Amino acid sequence: MRTTHIPVLDAEVIEHLRPVSGGRYVDATLGLGGHAQRILEASAPHGILVGLEWDDQAIEPARRRLAPFGDRVRIIRATYAEMAVVLRREGMMEINALLLDLGVSSLQLDRPERGFSFREDAPLDMRMDRRLPETAADMIARLSQEKLADIFYNYGEERQARRIAAHLVQARESGPIETTGQLAALVGAAIPKKYHPPGKHVATRVFQALRIAVNRELDNLVKVLADAPAVLAPGGRIGVITFHSIEDRIVKQALAGNPAYRVVTRKPVEPSREEIARNPRARSAKLRVAERVA
Repeated sequence: MRTTHIPVLDAEVIEHLRPVSGGRYVDATLGLGGHAQRILEASAPHGILVGLEWDDQAIEPARRRLAPFGDRVRIIRATYAEMAVVLRREGMMEINALLLDLGVSSLQLDRPERGFSFREDAPLDMRMDRRLPETAADMIARLSQEKLADIFYNYGEERQARRIAAHLVQARESGPIETTGQLAALVGAAIPKKYHPPGKHVATRVFQALRIAVNRELDNLVKVLADAPAVLAPGGRIGVITFHSIEDRIVKQALAGNPAYRVVTRKPVEPSREEIARNPRARSAKLRVAERVA
């Protein structure tokens, strides 16, 4: 399947991270390499970049995209939670900028077999790294009603979390819930029509919550935000692009609450109307930036 990849807030990332020739950069969520390409172009001819990516299906397309930059780029299969260990091993401490784009990539969304979307019926997987032991289907089968409700409420801000969890636990007694279509239909049946959100699929928040839980996304985010000052040079910058309020709140509090950071963006940078028109998936993106103080 051909996948169109449009990096979000790419001009704003370059403006705030300020790549220059000779700098050392890390894209800790490499994806298909869109942001990395912009950083490498802006830091020509001598800037170098390490890209971390935990989705094996993204690495080869990213490698092809970034091949023209030769030995200025290194691509490593790892999650951003492993960043500090990887950079020490690679001799890449004292970096000048770090980027995290926390969105689900077009590769993941546009391949139904990955199970991230309810647009097509597919196995209920949702693992960004297929080495992870538990899929979303496994999680639904294993967890108690209370635990499922907590995931839907805490990670998806779903107000009908208890009702949905009860419905899923009852449904799984008749057989396993194994596909995205099954889950979407069960969530729709669990919530009375009057509570269905306008302009949004009723299962959107549940899918988000399960994806976050399967991939331990919030734990990983907290870790990388705490680790970043140790790898940034004084004056180096961290930029984080979030796509929902839970992530944005964690990033805002971490950057403002750590004395190693000076917040650069008092308010998050958001995409222009023109960018949203070109790329509707950018609609909810927010970029926050902080600088490492001496």
